[in-house]
Amino acid sequence: MQGPPSRRAFCVKGAEELDMTGPAGNPGQAEPPETAMTDTPEKPVKEKRPQQVYTLLVEVGRKAGDGLPKGATGAGILCYASGVDEAEAVRETVAILKLADMAPLDVTGYGTLAEREKQGDEIDPEERALMDRALEENSVIVVQMTPFYGENE
Repeated sequence: MQGPPSRRAFCVKGAEELDMTGPAGNPGQAEPPETAMTDTPEKPVKEKRPQQVYTLLVEVGRKAGDGLPKGATGAGILCYASGVDEAEAVRETVAILKLADMAPLDVTGYGTLAEREKQGDEIDPEERALMDRALEENSVIVVQMTPFYGENE
């Protein structure tokens, strides 16, 4: 009576032959040659995109502990947020506001400093300084908060 059939596999690299019978003829217990899978492909180097500062207007609703004035139904919050793109700046801003017990409802983006200047917006030195700070600190800076009140008040 013969033992189990001999199995063979070939590695693509160098077409080395691999005996799949393993020790004492036991199938499935073969050890690959040292060169079979030792080379790991290098990950492509991602180009680091520069951070930019985006002007965002966030509408927030009411939530317990939000710190809004009594009688306010919500607020508009003007922020400068850094990110490699506007989507990242929005995500970071919403996350920070949620940590501050705010209830973000809607975010409107007004673009980067360059985009705003191209549209004809006048940016005063104080605004530029806050934008520079957001960029340096990779942060979200709340510039202004305007509470909203219901029509009946």
